[in-house]
Amino acid sequence: MLRRTGLIGTLIGTLIGLLAVLLWTPAAHAAAPAASGCGVLAPGGSAAAERAIAAACAQVDAGTWYTWGGGHGARPGATYGQVDPTDPASEHDPERLGFDCSGLVRYAYAQAAGSDILDGDASRQFYTHRAADRFTAAQGSAPLLPGDLLAYGTSADLHHIALYLGAGKMAEARQSGTRLMVSDVRLGGDYFGAVRVNTGAVTGHVFRTWGTGVWTKTAPSVGAGRVYAFPGPTTIRVQCQKHAEVVTADGYTNDAWSYLPDYRAWMTNIYIQGPAWLDGVPDCS
Repeated sequence: MLRRTGLIGTLIGTLIGLLAVLLWTPAAHAAAPAASGCGVLAPGGSAAAERAIAAACAQVDAGTWYTWGGGHGARPGATYGQVDPTDPASEHDPERLGFDCSGLVRYAYAQAAGSDILDGDASRQFYTHRAADRFTAAQGSAPLLPGDLLAYGTSADLHHIALYLGAGKMAEARQSGTRLMVSDVRLGGDYFGAVRVNTGAVTGHVFRTWGTGVWTKTAPSVGAGRVYAFPGPTTIRVQCQKHAEVVTADGYTNDAWSYLPDYRAWMTNIYIQGPAWLDGVPDCS
């Protein structure tokens, strides 16, 4: 027969064991999808990517509105929107606290990284110098992991971006008149590709551009096809540089061009801060 003290100890031990079982649930240790279906739906994403998904899904589950221009305040977070002159459904956006597509992505990764690493519109987010990997539309969804960003549009005009959850699903701020949602990944139409975000230290040769409306090109030539125009000074990575077509612009003449891997494009060194031939950057040849 157990003595009184022994019986009390046994009861306490049993209660502690039951409490441990109750606490050890998937909900306590892994962000299971909520009723909305928003959550990490496949393995393989980084811890930071999973934090970004958790932040975005919290907004989805809260029923936050899409609002045009929302999420682009001085700091990441929901803001009141603006009227999109091309969309009659946006007439109430100035009354709605919420996010547009890039505003949601900005907020999610700011929460994940602890700093505002993806400020800007969809194009600037897709072409981020913080890319860990990139995928073309032709590669489909096979190489994607939770937390990757899916972009829609053309190289010169990416108009939409969303957060991949896995299992063919994505979280997005889609359009005026709707709330943030979970959608099937749309791989047809104007799907452009995806980027995996590096929330850690940036590697490579990092520089800063100057000027506004400066186009990157498909080849090191003024007459080559346009890829993307920097709206203002932008942080970029340079892979290599080479002597090519001579360019005269804004009082400078230079024949040096740099290859920017995040844009898969070229840019005259005239608009890259630094010497005419960039220090420490290898020759492309």
